[in-house]
Amino acid sequence: MTPLADVLARRIAATGPITVADFMAECLMHPAHGYYTTRDPFGVAGDFTTAPEISQMFGELIGLWLAQVWLDHGAPAPFTLAELGPGRGTLMADALRATRGVPGFLDAARVHLVETSPTLRTRQRQTLAGHDVTWAETVDALPAGPLLLVANEFFDALPIRQFQRDPGGWRERQVGLRDGALTFGLSAPAPLAALEQRLADTRPGDIVETCPAAATIIAAIAGRIATHGGAALIVDYGGWRSLGDTLQAVRGHVPEPPLAHPGDADLTAHVDFEALVRAADAAGVAASPMMPQGVFLERLGITPRAEALARRLSGAARESHIAAHRRLTHPQEMGTLFKTLALTGQGSSPTPGFDR
Repeated sequence: MTPLADVLARRIAATGPITVADFMAECLMHPAHGYYTTRDPFGVAGDFTTAPEISQMFGELIGLWLAQVWLDHGAPAPFTLAELGPGRGTLMADALRATRGVPGFLDAARVHLVETSPTLRTRQRQTLAGHDVTWAETVDALPAGPLLLVANEFFDALPIRQFQRDPGGWRERQVGLRDGALTFGLSAPAPLAALEQRLADTRPGDIVETCPAAATIIAAIAGRIATHGGAALIVDYGGWRSLGDTLQAVRGHVPEPPLAHPGDADLTAHVDFEALVRAADAAGVAASPMMPQGVFLERLGITPRAEALARRLSGAARESHIAAHRRLTHPQEMGTLFKTLALTGQGSSPTPGFDR
């Protein structure tokens, strides 16, 4: 039993079962035993690898996307350049390097990273040494003004609630105890107004996931874009309309049961892009069509960039580079599982990659 599993077991024994959202929040951000608060989980030595760590091309293309959107919005100065959940800071570092040749962009940018993990903030300071960076705990802490924002593999780590369809309504999936061990269970059935519309496309036994935090964060982003202008780019794995249990744990790059090692494994769930679009619409901003990551990167020019870089490489380095390009774009790798979505002000022109 991990230290956090013991903490959770004592809590549940005292007060009863907890929601999946509470379990995820404790596992990821518990101040003493949380996964993100206690380690750098990225890369070969960690538990998983994200797109910016796979290849510099990802961050470079995102940077050029940001620069073109900035130009298309009249090159506002100053503007907030923000990233949610920036990991090691690799994406932002690559984006800033790629935009050095865009006149005025870096001078106008005020870089803000939304990060709650002290461990990752330390790593980000190292990666972005030489850049003026401000850290924030929440999107609400970002300054007023034009905003260009990126969220790559951020929404998948937000706590979700899970509900199982029942003839009498919905049962919420919970984490409880059985013989001293953490186990999944279900609440008593009850009607649920928020899922009333899902009765038409689900059957008893089906699981639907919701992410209340996602709608709140989208509303905060949208409020700034609607008021001051700008755009946001969301890249994450998931699909359109939640259906099924997608809660998953990864430790040492190997999937494992979510309850196996609380606090010592990464927990994520597929992002419901329909819910993000609905939240954006309710907040008064326009959402692009959802697009597979591979298609988006191809439209931004990843293959010509990959070919240019490949000409400078040979041997193992070249093979690794080719494999990285495939991993980011191929339908059987990240190209289809990961989706992209852009948010802009109502009436704004479509952003690069979404403009055809």
